[in-house]
Amino acid sequence: QVQVMESGGGLVKPGGSLSLSCAASGMDEVIWAMGYYRQAPGKQRELVASTSRSLQTYYADSVKGRFTISRDNAKNTISLQMNNLEVEDTAVYTCSIRAGTLANPTDYLGQGTQVTVSA
Repeated sequence: QVQVMESGGGLVKPGGSLSLSCAASGMDEVIWAMGYYRQAPGKQRELVASTSRSLQTYYADSVKGRFTISRDNAKNTISLQMNNLEVEDTAVYTCSIRAGTLANPTDYLGQGTQVTVSA
């Protein structure tokens, strides 16, 4: 049974830093992409950052230069380092894992973790 386990998050003041981690267990499929979405109240879900199996990365414009995603293919884990956090970064962050075949992949989601940036 595939499990997506998230850790990290919490409350931080503007300008502070937080780190999120995500690990996939019970996975017997090829993992193609891993990343984080976020959703704030009243806003659409947004892809924040992702990394491919070849370690190519994507960042939303709003987080470029502040967030860094890293991946360990051997351990099926990713980490998201968030620096210089802004109030606008407040949201529920959810880990997403795309696995299986390229023609018919499956998306696995974590339970989500709250990140609150507030003075």
